[in-house]
Amino acid sequence: MNLIYESMTEKYCNEVIDIFNYYIENSFAAYFESKLPYQFFNKFLEITKGYPAYVLIDDKSKKVIGFCFLKAYSPLPVFKETAEITYFIEKSETGKGIGKKVLNLLQSEGKKIGIQHILASISSHNNQSLNFHKNNGFSECGRLHNVGKKNKKSFDVVWMEKSI
Repeated sequence: MNLIYESMTEKYCNEVIDIFNYYIENSFAAYFESKLPYQFFNKFLEITKGYPAYVLIDDKSKKVIGFCFLKAYSPLPVFKETAEITYFIEKSETGKGIGKKVLNLLQSEGKKIGIQHILASISSHNNQSLNFHKNNGFSECGRLHNVGKKNKKSFDVVWMEKSI
C-alpha cells in the first residue's frame, strides 16, 4: 500500500476523531471512556504545534486511514530532545506494515527538529501495541501499576522508550 502523508489540519478533523473514537469505544489503546466530540481535534492541533503531525491517506482510495504525531513529553526545556509518539490506524488497515512506515517517518522527522528519544505510553491490555514497539526497538522503561480504569477494568500504563 502506498501512503500519502498530509499535515494534520482542520480539513481532516472528522476522519481523525472518527478513527480515535473507534479505539476509545473498542479498546484500551485510547485512554478515554466515551466518544469525543469533533471539537477535541483542536487539542491535537494544540499539543502537536511545532512537531510532526500527519494524516495517513491510502493513495489508491484517497481515504484517510490513520493519523500520527509527536508531541512534547514535557513543556520544560530540559526535555526538548524527548517526544511522545501517538499513532492510530483504522482497524481494518492494521497488520499491513503501516505502523512501521509511520514510525520510520516520525523518527526521521523527529530527528530534523532535534528529537533524540521517543516515549510511548501504552495500556497493559494493548498487547498488539506492546509487541509492535518491542519489535521496533523500544524497551520497557517504566510501569505504573493499576493507575488506569476503563470500563471497570484496571490497567497498568507501560512506558516504552527508544533512542533515535
